[in-house]
Amino acid sequence: MNSVSLSGSLRENVGKKDAKALRKNGQVPCVIYGNNIEQVKFYTDARSFKKILYTPETLIIDFEINGTVYHTILQDIQYHPVTDEVLHADFLDVNEDNPITVTLPIRTEGTSPGVMRGGRLNKNLAKLKVRGLVNDLPDNITLDISKLNLNQSIKVKDITLDKIEVLVPSNTIIVDVKAPRNANVEETSEEE
Repeated sequence: MNSVSLSGSLRENVGKKDAKALRKNGQVPCVIYGNNIEQVKFYTDARSFKKILYTPETLIIDFEINGTVYHTILQDIQYHPVTDEVLHADFLDVNEDNPITVTLPIRTEGTSPGVMRGGRLNKNLAKLKVRGLVNDLPDNITLDISKLNLNQSIKVKDITLDKIEVLVPSNTIIVDVKAPRNANVEETSEEE
């Protein structure tokens, strides 16, 4: 998995007034938890979230806080209901020995014969929820659609991932190629 490095500072005071003052100064209150560590309450610059949020990838975020580096993933984020600015973020500390649950982006490669014949490619899932060790997790899940014809699909049970458990039902359709409406009419008229 790709990683990004950010820095933060420990919060001296914890509470609504302190959080409001941080947000007013362009900072975001955050917390790191998990892996039997004591919660680390800190803040970081709101602009640094652009590296994390505006990418389809799931990233490992290395936070340097007062000389200590924490390897984390973004667990939860809260937005302002009107302005969509980041209000608070939760990060999960990751360890190479403990499996984690993440969502990985799905990418397609190849050209579908069904699309070449006028079908429409539907990408029903943009991300897939999986569980595994950090070192075993790929950057993304790539699906080859070069064999998808009209009215065919790739389901979760059709993909194989080494050392990774998929947490989505096996009959869930990831991508499919739907035939255009006029193609169905033409086929039935030829049969008649």
